[in-house]
Amino acid sequence: MTSHLRLRIYSYRFADQVLNSRLAVKRELEDILMAPVDLKALSRPHFNEILNQRFAEDGWETQPPVFNEAKDPSAKMDFLKDRIGVEVEFGHASFIGIDLLKFQVASYSGLDKIDVGVYIVTTREFQSYMGKALDLNWDGSLSFEKVARYLPHFKSAIQVPIYVMGIDV
Repeated sequence: MTSHLRLRIYSYRFADQVLNSRLAVKRELEDILMAPVDLKALSRPHFNEILNQRFAEDGWETQPPVFNEAKDPSAKMDFLKDRIGVEVEFGHASFIGIDLLKFQVASYSGLDKIDVGVYIVTTREFQSYMGKALDLNWDGSLSFEKVARYLPHFKSAIQVPIYVMGIDV
């Protein structure tokens, strides 16, 4: 069951305008996420592997450090290209704060690595479909709807533009 995926978008702090100024990279992101996949084999780890391969093939830096020091190997973004940082989060909703903080730190004047963060998650509908139709466990994953609901509450702490891309079926 190969399927094309759809995207839902939420733009925080004018992230869509920032990405539109780098339209080729924005379209590249969309192409990576909307390429056909076999939904029957799409566990969370397998989907991460597929995306890692696609991003690397398109020249994205994988696992770039957030800080300039190599002392903290855990503080890494998933991908970086043209001052666009990407985090893919198919894990538990509790990771939202850590992920958003990575974007803020990477954009801060001392580090100045990104102009916009792209946060890739799945929608509730995607998660439900994967569980009910395909018997794959996506329960507990952070959802697009939760990110869109929570992000405005972080406006005093998260000042970097963030473009949320929700993978949907």
